[in-house]
Amino acid sequence: MNSPEKIKIKAAGVGYLINRIQTLFVGMLRIWTIPIVLMLSVASGFTTFYGMSHFIIPWIALVITVAIQSIVVICTLELASIHWRANRTRYFSVLFSLVIALIASVSFSYFKFYEVSEKDSIHIQRLNHIRTDLKSYLDEVLSFKSKLLAQKRAELEQASKDVSQAYFGTHPEIVAGYRNQVGKGPFWQRYNEIYLAKKQALSELEVKFSALDESVYQLQPRLANLDVAANVETAYYDLLNSFETVQFNVNQLSSEFGQSLPEPPMLLTYKQFIEDVKPSMAMWNGFSLFAFGCAAMVDFFTVLLSYRMEFTAPGPLTADEEDLVFECLRQFTQFRINENDELEMVIEKTNIEKARRYSDWSRMFAVGLLLSRGFLRKIDKNTVEFAPNLYPLIAAKMGDRITKLRAEAELARQVGKHE
Repeated sequence: MNSPEKIKIKAAGVGYLINRIQTLFVGMLRIWTIPIVLMLSVASGFTTFYGMSHFIIPWIALVITVAIQSIVVICTLELASIHWRANRTRYFSVLFSLVIALIASVSFSYFKFYEVSEKDSIHIQRLNHIRTDLKSYLDEVLSFKSKLLAQKRAELEQASKDVSQAYFGTHPEIVAGYRNQVGKGPFWQRYNEIYLAKKQALSELEVKFSALDESVYQLQPRLANLDVAANVETAYYDLLNSFETVQFNVNQLSSEFGQSLPEPPMLLTYKQFIEDVKPSMAMWNGFSLFAFGCAAMVDFFTVLLSYRMEFTAPGPLTADEEDLVFECLRQFTQFRINENDELEMVIEKTNIEKARRYSDWSRMFAVGLLLSRGFLRKIDKNTVEFAPNLYPLIAAKMGDRITKLRAEAELARQVGKHE
C-alpha cells in the first residue's frame, strides 16, 4: 500500500519532493552547526588556556578558560533571542559580558598564534643578532689590527731611515766632529740593532696576526653554515669554539701590547638559541597582525555560528504546521509581485479589518512561524515576501484543494445522475 506521504509526493510532483529535500538539508546543516560550534570553542579554549597558563597556575587558567568560552556561547545565544528595544539594560549587559569574554579570549589566544606564526621569524632574528654582534666585534678587531700594523711598519720604516742616515753620517743626532763620515761605526751599529729588533718584532706580530686571521677565517664559514646545517647543535658548538679561539688570540694581543680591545659580545647558549617562544607581554611590542587576525577569526566564527543557530529555527514544517500555515495565509488579501520577482504579501490589517476590530493573531502567528523557519523574508514592518522553498509547499496544498474540489464535483455529478 502506498503511504499518504508517497501519495502526496505523486500528486504534488517533483517540486514538492525537492522542497522537502531542501528543507531537510537546511535542518541537517543547522544540526551540524552544533558540533562545529563546540569544536571552535574547544580550539579557542586551547589557545586561550595555553596563553593564560604562562601567567597563572594552570588549573586556575583551565577554569577561567572554560568560563570564558561558556560566556561567549551563552551570551551569543542570548543576544540572538532578545531585542535591545525591549530590554536595553539586559541587552547591553549581555553585550558587555560578551565583549569582555572575547577580549580575554583573543588576547590570550594571540600568544599561541604568535608563537606559531613568528617562530621562524624569531629564529632568524636570533641568527641575525649573532651575525651583527660578531661582525661588529670582528670589524673593531680588524680595525685595531690594521692600525697596529701600520704603526709598527711606520716605526720600522723610520728605523730603516735612521740606519741609512747613520751609515752616511747625516743623522741629526751625530755630533759635529763625526758628521758626513761614511761607514759602519758605533753609531750605525746602535741604530742597526734597533732596526733589526723592530723588524723581528714586526715579523713576530705578523705571525700572531696570521693566527688571528686563520681563526677569523674559520669563524666566518661556520657562521654561514649555521642557518643551513643539518645538525644545528654541532654547527652551533663549532661556531662557539671558533669564536672562543678568536677571543683567545685577541686577548693575547691585548695583554702583550697593553691596549684595550673591544669587549666580546655575549653569545646565546645553544639552549637559548633553540628555545621556543614563551608568551610574554613583550609580544605586544612586536605586534603581529596575522596572529591577532587568526586569534580573532576563531572567536568570530564561534559567535557567528552560535548567533545563527539561535536566530534561525530548524525546518521542515510538520503536516499539521503545513495545514495551519496554508489556512492562515489564505486570510491575507493583499499580494503583488515585487522587484525580486517574488510574491509579496502585506501583513498589516486592512482598513475594513481595523474597523471591524478583526483579530488576526492566528495568521500573524503563522507569519512569525514562517519567518523563524526561513519560509518568509521580511521586507519592512508591514510586508513580507515568499522564500523559494515556500512555493512548492503552497502549490502542494493548492493541488490538494483542487483535487478535493474535483472529487466533490464528481461526486455531486454522480449523485445528480442517480436522482
